[in-house]
This record gives sequence, structure tokens and C-alpha cells, in this order.
Amino acid sequence: MKVVVDMNKCQDHGQCVFAAPDVFHFDDDGRLAYVAHPDEALRADVEEAADVCPLQAIRIED
Repeated sequence: MKVVVDMNKCQDHGQCVFAAPDVFHFDDDGRLAYVAHPDEALRADVEEAADVCPLQAIRIED
């Protein structure tokens, strides 16, 4: 699984951080950072993060 975040769309609302904290987090500058190739066991959390993103900036590629 590959996670792709359109950083041009992302406005750092952080809903993904709550949905999938093992994949998404804020860096020291307050910008979104993420694991591009998380473990498959985290798929449900990543799908939830993509669903709750207010700007639909997260996509999952297989």
C-alpha cells in the first residue's frame, strides 16, 4: 500500500492524525508528515483518514 497526500490541497486540519496516528503526524514546523508505505495492517486506519480528510487530499495506491 502506498499513501499519497496532495500537499497542495492539504491545509493541515489534522483529521488524518486522529484517524491514523501511526501513519500521519505533524512535524516540528506544524506541517503534515506521513509514512508513504505503511504496514498493510494499518489499511483500515488509512482508509478512515482518507475519508475524513476535509479536502480529500489523501489517496491510497496499491
